[in-house]
Amino acid sequence: MPSLDEAASHSLPFSFAPVPMKILFVASEGLPYSKTGGLADVIEGLPRALREMGHQVAVLLPRYRGNKISSTLVSSVTVALGDALRFPALAEGPSYNGVRYFFVDDPEFFDRPHLYGNKNDDYPDNHARFTEFSRAAIEFAKRVWLPDVIHCHDWQTALVPVLLRTQYAKDPVVRSLPVVLTIHNLGYQGIFPPAALRSSGLPDSLFTMDALEFFGNLSFLKGGLIFADYLTTVSRCYAKEIQTPEYGFGLEGILRNRAERLVGILNGVDYAIWSPEVDTLIAQNYSVHNLDGKRACKKDLLDTFHLPEENMDRPLIGIVSRFVDQKGFDLIAEISAELASENLALAVLGTGEAKYENLFKKLADKYPARIGAKIGYDNTLAHKIEAGADMFLMPSRYEPCGLNQIYSLRYGTAPIVRATGGLDDTIQPFDAQTQQGTGFKFQMYQGAALLDCVRGALKLFRDQSAWRALQANAMVKDFSWKASAGAYVTVYETAKRARIPRVVGTSK
Repeated sequence: MPSLDEAASHSLPFSFAPVPMKILFVASEGLPYSKTGGLADVIEGLPRALREMGHQVAVLLPRYRGNKISSTLVSSVTVALGDALRFPALAEGPSYNGVRYFFVDDPEFFDRPHLYGNKNDDYPDNHARFTEFSRAAIEFAKRVWLPDVIHCHDWQTALVPVLLRTQYAKDPVVRSLPVVLTIHNLGYQGIFPPAALRSSGLPDSLFTMDALEFFGNLSFLKGGLIFADYLTTVSRCYAKEIQTPEYGFGLEGILRNRAERLVGILNGVDYAIWSPEVDTLIAQNYSVHNLDGKRACKKDLLDTFHLPEENMDRPLIGIVSRFVDQKGFDLIAEISAELASENLALAVLGTGEAKYENLFKKLADKYPARIGAKIGYDNTLAHKIEAGADMFLMPSRYEPCGLNQIYSLRYGTAPIVRATGGLDDTIQPFDAQTQQGTGFKFQMYQGAALLDCVRGALKLFRDQSAWRALQANAMVKDFSWKASAGAYVTVYETAKRARIPRVVGTSK
């Protein structure tokens, strides 16, 4: 069987035949039922890939507003949250791609307009909502579908390993279940005031430096990092970055202590949806062997943004993103005047902080012939941007994995990225002499470095022979889920073998 380091590499051929397992995913969102970000894509793609490898896979989600169920399996599960008792139900929804989907059904907690909060604030009872969900997940494993391994995701489910190793430590049914926890973004940790400990039904003994206490508050994610059997994150580079003060958000010491059980596995993408050869949402299909359709997609994108046809011969840069500092929009704001003065066009789709929404509105008003902006999210338009743009801009401060740069590769849309996390792992700078590489990359988190990188891309665009070589290199890259799923199987098998009782606070 391959080592964990080997398993994290997409170059590894998975020739071994693992024993089929029962794998339970516990997550706060997942397609086709709920989505706010890339986590939902992972919860759709990875279980399907594992199912195709012969494993039995189930996904447990909160039942949010609009989620349809097929049947109620357990009408009431008693969950203690401090002095209160709650009684969520356990239900099953329609299967999807051979994967079974189940729900924790509590309308008061989960039948709300949004998943985690409104546009400006999180729901104040999120600690109780996701404590209940984590407790119900363990009860689900006991009563409905006992797995060989539980795979949890982010702070919303990080209490599952905490509870298994403390309050369920003597339960003969579940106490030996191995748990893998994936960090999709360390910047979101589930931090709550100390009073949340009691109202979540957690004992005071967990409010220590060796458990959930975090600078005087409670951190759900910290607990998961300590109590899970193995940790993964969504790229090899990010796995190294989060062990440093710059990217560790105060948890870098714990992650360094657990480094032997921390593995970076790049997210995969679904080429049945995100490929210009089969995409049903774009103006014309095309491939690496025939790029004629890409020009039709560019014309369609310009029309969608009401930009004149004169931009057909200009490089068109696309952006699809949340407008937040993490995504590098402070850099874009810093160089916006210089960027607008270049001979380029921009097609921007996104929503987020008001200052960045206003920035793009003002740019579009000032340069209506070259800059178009749509505030909001539109899946069809996101596909049109990937297909119709010449370049795709992702200057992130940090990026655990990123998906849009991988989509862009397949669409022959050259990514312009900062060398961080998954962006660094997936994009190779193009070398005009060797004709090797797939995009453009800068190192320092500075506006000047971003501007130089953009100008380098604009310069290469004028050499259409070199540009075609870059597109060909990019479009044949394979970041499908198959290799990533094989790497996760290696982690699951290793976690099963390593499952022995651990003392709270030990490093491994």
